[in-house]
Amino acid sequence: MNTMLETFKNDIKGKNAAVIGVGISNTPLIRWLYSLGVNVTAFDIHTEDDPSISKTKAEFESDGIKISWSLGADYLDRLMSESFEYVFKTPKMRFSAPELQAAKNNGSILTTEMELFMNLCPARIFAVTGSDGKTTTTTLISELLKAQGYKVWTGGNIGTPLLDKIESIDPGDMVVLELSSFQLLECVTSADVAVVTNVTPNHLDFHKDNNEYIDAKTNIFKYQAPYGKVILNSACDITYKMKELARGSVCFFALDESVAKRSGSSKLKTTAFLDDNGNLVIEDINGRNKLINENDILIPGKHNVENYLAAALAVEGYVSSVAFEKVARTFKGVAHRIEFIRELNGVKYYNSSIDTSPNRTINTMNALASRGNKGVLICGGADKKCDYTGLGDAILNVCDRIVLYGNNAPFVKSILEKEACGRTYELIELESHEGDVYEFPETREIVLNKYKEALNIAKDMAKDGEIVILSPIGTSYDHFRHFEHRGDMFRELVNGL
Repeated sequence: MNTMLETFKNDIKGKNAAVIGVGISNTPLIRWLYSLGVNVTAFDIHTEDDPSISKTKAEFESDGIKISWSLGADYLDRLMSESFEYVFKTPKMRFSAPELQAAKNNGSILTTEMELFMNLCPARIFAVTGSDGKTTTTTLISELLKAQGYKVWTGGNIGTPLLDKIESIDPGDMVVLELSSFQLLECVTSADVAVVTNVTPNHLDFHKDNNEYIDAKTNIFKYQAPYGKVILNSACDITYKMKELARGSVCFFALDESVAKRSGSSKLKTTAFLDDNGNLVIEDINGRNKLINENDILIPGKHNVENYLAAALAVEGYVSSVAFEKVARTFKGVAHRIEFIRELNGVKYYNSSIDTSPNRTINTMNALASRGNKGVLICGGADKKCDYTGLGDAILNVCDRIVLYGNNAPFVKSILEKEACGRTYELIELESHEGDVYEFPETREIVLNKYKEALNIAKDMAKDGEIVILSPIGTSYDHFRHFEHRGDMFRELVNGL
């Protein structure tokens, strides 16, 4: 029996709970709380006219779930005029918000769906954060543990909430979470095994500054018990310095052995790297363990080799070399990450909608360049106040034809001009208007037609033996609710060619 869970259920039954934000993680949370006998009020800035809100309300009513709603521009006012024993905030809201502080001063307990889950979870938790590689590394850890025979629960920022499933999770199971800086901001609960893949400036459209973004990432391990473990990227100065905050054991990974070991000559440190022959190696106090050659890993790119090194350290002691090799040879990658869709008239089409920052697109272009790919790029999204340095060079190493549609177009055009260095390229920009959102029926056709136009232009530009790839360089929030939505639509359009 999960005694902590039973204590929580007994405590919250019959009490008032505010759930702020009716999205992917909080919708199941509302259902779960209602099943526990909680009086739930759902708060959201969107009105009933929003397609997602209207759909959720209809589903709740159909299932007999009776809750209160507070919607629209003044949706938070009820936090100050009514009493709620529990307030669950959306990740993209600070606990310092005046309305939340007013609720706290009135006696409310402030928490989040994810933090409550981590507190109540009876199983070992592996968690991954970072600016790039989170989802692939999270999925790799899950696949490796599954290959070893564990029952694995994967969730978090990867799109699957787990709190409503907690009664089915046993102590012998394994939980693997992807955690964003939003979910980690002000979080005081850490994972048993934590991975920080890397940190580059990101989400500066939300965070106060880069220091706050970095600090949020450290919460994934900062509150570990002494027997916890954190895996850090030695090749990234920011993550390397995080070792000073760790209470438990620290492991380092990097492609280069000397970089992985720059923490010093202490044999107590476990490291993962590529040896001179391109073999993925873990070295600890007992010696070296060769896992697999990088050429035998199915998914391409040095950044994916780094993801495997990080995952290998995370599952060390839980997964055999045989299971590791099996996954490495067969794992095809994650949807929306250089995802192969189809080949048409000698041209291969790829969906990399996850490329929500310049650094992600740089990694994608480098992976394609390592395979000798050439072709056409479809890009454009919402800017996150990121650094675009290196993007133009990376793009032009692969794609000299670019179709651009998105709010970050000025930044993309500027860096291409700056870093072309005499290289010629063709760029076609489609007009993008703020407010054109695929989710809304009145503007759906506008967005759909723009993507159809972009795809048809790319199709006409591409030559036999080349590629067409969607790699947006920005978030989906200029025209879509999330990057999966964008990628799913693109895949459907490609399959309809």
